[in-house]
Amino acid sequence: MIVIKLVLESFRFAWNAIRSNLLRTTLSLLGVTVGIFAIIAVFTVVDSLEQSIKSSLSFLGDKTIYVQKWPWIFTENYEWWKYISRPQPTYEEYEFLHENVDEAVAVSIFANRRTTMKHASNSISGVNVFGVSFDHNQVVEIPVEKGRYFTPQEAERGANVAVIGKNIEEALFPRGNAIGKEMKVKGQRYRIIGVMEAQGESLLDGPSNDDNAFVPFRSFTKMYYSGAYDGVGATIGIKGREDDPGLEQVEAEVKGLMRQRRGLRPREEDNFALNRPQMFADFVSGIFSVVTLVGGIIGSFSILIGGFGIANIMFVSVRERTGIIGIQKSLGAKNYFILFQFLFEAVFLSLIGGLVGLGLVYLISFVPLGPLELVLTLGNVSIGMGLAIIIGIVSGIIPAWKAAKMDPVSAIRMA
Repeated sequence: MIVIKLVLESFRFAWNAIRSNLLRTTLSLLGVTVGIFAIIAVFTVVDSLEQSIKSSLSFLGDKTIYVQKWPWIFTENYEWWKYISRPQPTYEEYEFLHENVDEAVAVSIFANRRTTMKHASNSISGVNVFGVSFDHNQVVEIPVEKGRYFTPQEAERGANVAVIGKNIEEALFPRGNAIGKEMKVKGQRYRIIGVMEAQGESLLDGPSNDDNAFVPFRSFTKMYYSGAYDGVGATIGIKGREDDPGLEQVEAEVKGLMRQRRGLRPREEDNFALNRPQMFADFVSGIFSVVTLVGGIIGSFSILIGGFGIANIMFVSVRERTGIIGIQKSLGAKNYFILFQFLFEAVFLSLIGGLVGLGLVYLISFVPLGPLELVLTLGNVSIGMGLAIIIGIVSGIIPAWKAAKMDPVSAIRMA
């Protein structure tokens, strides 16, 4: 009951301070508002940017390793002719890995080419046709909205079936559903069995499933040859297990199996590359960690100013209520009661400034920024409220301590 009375009385004093000295209180709380706004706005923008960039890279898959001819990152003094002479991954190597890798959730092979697709008098150019094995939808996300993904039997016999993106459907079949209808790719007729969810633009303008079509790999090779040293270069994708977060086990297993398959001797260098999309995600996270730190430091100066403003209000409040403090203590009020009374008041005032700052961040989240969507997360709201409470405690502790230590007789005489 004492705590409840303290909170209610502190809230009443804080509200009276705002009503009686609206301009002074508003100007003093402005620092807290600006500080919370600056820090939480930076956190919100950075979190949204990081999420958008990682979403733009989602086409690479999560927890995956890609077996390819070329590495994504070259060493400082690499010998380029060694890379040129490397063979490309083949379907036979995919089958070997598919049968022998134990530390993977799924193994797939895929290749792609830009092409033109047609239906009747409609056509669309510059879209990607991917030839993929059946397990490819477990390595990367292929979100089928209408229809279905192709079956293992269709993949094995190289059936002319396709799962297409939203832009392809709208261009070739403007009047409605494309399921069950046919389109032509490089003279081959494909029956459409699935349409993917609309993905929209990405922040980095990366590949979008809206402009992609997926067909069985063996069907793809009817249009485009894919060999070890010529034709369309294929990629083998391996999805790692959840209990192998660093992908160290699956990487070691795939490396050993590929060396075995290609007959490499112990002292011979690898003639293939194992690439990880995670390196891009880690790079992005590292950059935004630095940006967040810098933004937090800049915003902390505004919060420091806001803290001085709260402290100023509390010193004035103590001076104005000296007589009330003396009366309360003469009637038996303990020092801790006076201390918490003023401390709670400082926290309430700081929370008001923090809530206004969070409200401003929430408002800017509705500003349209193209593919970037700002989202004020619950975590950032918690950080903002926590900072406001800390500011209130730090700013109000000295005035509250001063009020609690007053002599009741002197306080009444000074009133």
